[in-house]
Amino acid sequence: MAEFTDRYDAGRQLADHLASRGWPPNRNVRGARAPEVSAGVGPSSGTTVVLGLPRGGVPVAEVVARELGAPLDVIMVRKLGVPAHPELAMGAIGEQGARVLDASIVRHFAVTEEQIAEVERREQQTLQRRGALFRAGRAPLDLTGASAVIVDDGMATGATARVACTVARHLGAAHVVLAVPVAARDTVSRIREDGEADEVVVVATPRFFRSVGEHYADFTAVEDEHVVAILQRS
Repeated sequence: MAEFTDRYDAGRQLADHLASRGWPPNRNVRGARAPEVSAGVGPSSGTTVVLGLPRGGVPVAEVVARELGAPLDVIMVRKLGVPAHPELAMGAIGEQGARVLDASIVRHFAVTEEQIAEVERREQQTLQRRGALFRAGRAPLDLTGASAVIVDDGMATGATARVACTVARHLGAAHVVLAVPVAARDTVSRIREDGEADEVVVVATPRFFRSVGEHYADFTAVEDEHVVAILQRS
C-alpha cells in the first residue's frame, strides 16, 4: 500500500513531520499568509524559506510552505556532465553564479577549464530559461541569512537534492534543511554523514526501496505549467 495518496498528501504529512520537529522556529499560525520576503532583499534573521525542487518537488513544497506559514520559491540547479560521459556529474551550478565542482571527477577524466566553461555556459542558459519560465518574471528570493527548507517529492540517489543543499549555502542560507516524504535509507544516512544539510527530515524510509513513485498512489508527472501556477498563487 502506498504511503501517500499524491504529492499534496505527501506535503501535508511532511509539514506535520517538520512541525513536530519545531520547524520553522519562527512559525506563524498554520495556514496563515506567509510573511513578506522581498525578492532581491535579504530576509531578516531567522526567516524560513521553503524551496521546491522542480518539478515534482514543487507541489509538495507548496503544501509545506502554506502549512508552516513560510514563503515559497524554487531552487534551480543543473548538473554539469563530463563531456565524454554526460550522464556522469562533475559538478553542478545554481543561480547567482553558484558552482560546485567535484575535483576528483575533473582530474580522473582530465577535463580542461575550457571544457568546463563550455558545459557550464550551456547549462547556465538552460537554468536561466527554466528559472524565468517558472517564476514568470519574479526575481528569486534572497536566501542570505535564512533557514532554507529544500523539498523534493522523494530521494533515490539524492544527487539533485545534495547539490541543491550546496547551492543554497552558496546563495547565503545560514541553515539548510532537506525535507522529503520518502527516501532510500542508505541515501539518508550518506547525506547525514557527509553534512550537506544541517538536518534531513524524512517521513518514510522503507526497508525495501526501488523508486520514489511506488510510494505514491498517484505519481502523475508535474508539468511546467503546474509549477508556474503554484508559484503565481504562492
